[in-house]
Amino acid sequence: MSSSEDEKNGSILESPHSKRLPPVQRWYASVTEFLTHWGIETNGQVFPVAFSNLQIDPILPEDRTDTKLYQMFFVWFSSNMNVLGFGTGSAGPAFFGLGLRDSFIILLIVDLISCAIPAYFAVFGPKLGMRSMVLARYSWGYLGSIIPSVFTVFSMQGFLILNCIIGGQTLASVSSHLDDTLGIVIIGVLSLIVTLFGYRVIHLYETVAWIPSVVTFIVMLGLGGKHLTEAPVSSSPSAATILSFATTTASSVISWCIMTPDYGVYHTSKASNTRIFLYSYAGFFIASLAAHFLGAAFAAAAYVVPSWETGFDGGNSVGGLIEAVLSKAGGFGKFLTVVCALSIPSTCAPTMYTFASSLMTVHPWFARVPRYVYAIISTAILIPVAIVGANHFYSTFVDILSVIGYWSTVFSAIVIAEHLIFRKNDWTRYDLSQWCKARELPLGLAAVFAFLCACGIIIPCMSQVWYVGPIAIAGTGDIGILVGFAMAGLVYPAARAVEFAFSGR
Repeated sequence: MSSSEDEKNGSILESPHSKRLPPVQRWYASVTEFLTHWGIETNGQVFPVAFSNLQIDPILPEDRTDTKLYQMFFVWFSSNMNVLGFGTGSAGPAFFGLGLRDSFIILLIVDLISCAIPAYFAVFGPKLGMRSMVLARYSWGYLGSIIPSVFTVFSMQGFLILNCIIGGQTLASVSSHLDDTLGIVIIGVLSLIVTLFGYRVIHLYETVAWIPSVVTFIVMLGLGGKHLTEAPVSSSPSAATILSFATTTASSVISWCIMTPDYGVYHTSKASNTRIFLYSYAGFFIASLAAHFLGAAFAAAAYVVPSWETGFDGGNSVGGLIEAVLSKAGGFGKFLTVVCALSIPSTCAPTMYTFASSLMTVHPWFARVPRYVYAIISTAILIPVAIVGANHFYSTFVDILSVIGYWSTVFSAIVIAEHLIFRKNDWTRYDLSQWCKARELPLGLAAVFAFLCACGIIIPCMSQVWYVGPIAIAGTGDIGILVGFAMAGLVYPAARAVEFAFSGR
């Protein structure tokens, strides 16, 4: 709820309920009102029944009036055109030992296909006005949707940790007076500040947040492009290695589907499905492919340029690699490195916002707490965890992305199957009034059953530092997201048909 909506409800402290509040709650109400006055988004009930809770309610069609659909391009272009996308591409040569040619082919194929899934989910936002974890209730049921809500909360924290690690390392690389720890703290706090101002400010910020990264990457090509052709040629990779890198990359893209509906809920529902999809797909694909290619190219060449190899620190500092490439530009290069690091909140802000929104869907009680409280809690958790994870960047990176990818692909298969098969691709088959009525929503047993079946096949197909399943050991590599998506896509329609036959909903 925006500050204007808070004003409609009057001052919190002037409410008759506030006079009966204990001192601590009254202080809490006072802080919330102060933050609202300064433009901080303070959705939530600071005490019971103080005012209407509009945090996770579906946005009604008459309130979906934003016609600036180009924002659907920029919010995802900015979120992916940054150092984290660069780091994803660099994992091919640095972590999986792939050559530049093999990395490029894998990245092109994976990005072409995987970008379609989060882009498709982006259509749900304007058409239904529902955030992703509220949308989940129309297939997972009221209670069953707690599962993806909880997973989303942890997934968003995982993304935030990765972003803060890579942003902190990049910032620390410019000066001996900075270290990863201080860099991580700076990136975390900046991300919190952007998030506090809410949905509309995030969209405005994302419209321009891509500029520093694009300028930095262009300068990097100008300074170091001649070395990219010197990347060593690697031996033919195994099928397991190819699949493992492909699924890691796909995980980094597909996992956006658990949040893309959140950033279109105020956009007009009158826009065509195709137009929304194409704006979103273009944002994802152009940014992802460019950042992934650049990351793979510079990481592959790092081993033939001594200064790059030193900065890369054995593959543990993507930020150090960027600084090493830009060092030829002297002070301007350091300036670009700092600016590039400070653009990381373009990814962190929407992620932190979805962390809070998803937590609110776990239980009605959580929706009573203003979103800014959850943003602060998220920041307090991610900073120390990121500091620890920074010591082993790539193993942390691959583990977090893969785990997020496992469940998010299953989630996407279930929601897509529900929409296409049982809702007949018809937006009118979603009754917005049912979003919080457990007895009118699907039971959710089919979704939970499909999820468990998918987990049953994912586990033996996993290949992580901490666990390798028997199927992966046999030589397939990590194919968890592939078999998980297929299993959920096959089991859910059959289970849902049985569920509907017995429940009628």
